[in-house]
Amino acid sequence: MSIDVLQQKIRNMKNPTMVGIDPIQSLLPEHILREAYAEHGETLKGLAQAYLVFSKGILDVLKETVPAVKIQSGCFQALGFEGVKVMEELIAYAGELGYYVLMDTMRGDIDCTAEALAQSYFGGVKIGENSYLPYPCDAVMTNSYLGSDGIMPFTKFCKEGKNVFLLAKTSNKSSREVQDMLAGDRIVYQVILDLAMRWSIDLFGKSGYSEIGVAVSGCHPGILGKMREKYDRLFFLVPGYGAQGANARDVQYAFDKYGHGAAICAGRSILYAFRKMGDSGENYAECALQAAQKMRDQIALYVRIL
Repeated sequence: MSIDVLQQKIRNMKNPTMVGIDPIQSLLPEHILREAYAEHGETLKGLAQAYLVFSKGILDVLKETVPAVKIQSGCFQALGFEGVKVMEELIAYAGELGYYVLMDTMRGDIDCTAEALAQSYFGGVKIGENSYLPYPCDAVMTNSYLGSDGIMPFTKFCKEGKNVFLLAKTSNKSSREVQDMLAGDRIVYQVILDLAMRWSIDLFGKSGYSEIGVAVSGCHPGILGKMREKYDRLFFLVPGYGAQGANARDVQYAFDKYGHGAAICAGRSILYAFRKMGDSGENYAECALQAAQKMRDQIALYVRIL
């Protein structure tokens, strides 16, 4: 896929959202944990199985409503190889269901390591006569603070329909400790957006947006609006909706006048909606669907997608 394809999926569904697959043990429905532990014991394998069942349930129920998903690699890698096996299965499953799939790694590596990772996500790991693609996704979220050494190995695949999203202004409270510092006559997060534009010279698609995207938090609507106006050819991934405090009124500033150019990401407020709805967790998927539809409808009050 590509930004053009993602933008068209958003237009077709009239839904500019992306759901984060971020399983957390303490928030999972009790019946899923109980059944997984009964089969595999209270082990990493058991918890990984619970993550798999829970996440597949979310993917199944949202496929006709939500165009894109963001898989948080850290949640799965925390469980060791059992978690990584599950993550591989979920990436493939999400792709089969038709989602635009973003791998949220937030990694930043030197050139040789970045090259190896880019091959594992986009190009394929070559062993003898064979090539293997462990994580077949559409896009990767990277930590941009190592500069071009850590980014260029990924961007070379942008001409083949893949995307790279750079962390610029994130939604966590302590982001200002680094991202809001002055760097000459600019702020650090502006430097990242400037670099994204510089690296996008020949990477603009039919939609007008670069195949290199940026993450700009919805928790700072003033910043979001200014960045949208200045960087009108960068596609924004907007974290922070729901559990981190951003709402539909805040995130409207991420879009251009046609309702294009952004995907609003939510995780916990969708995945664990059953907890706020007073459900035992037996109907967690249906509750997630209701929450996703509500999010879509709330954004539609402020953003008209043409």
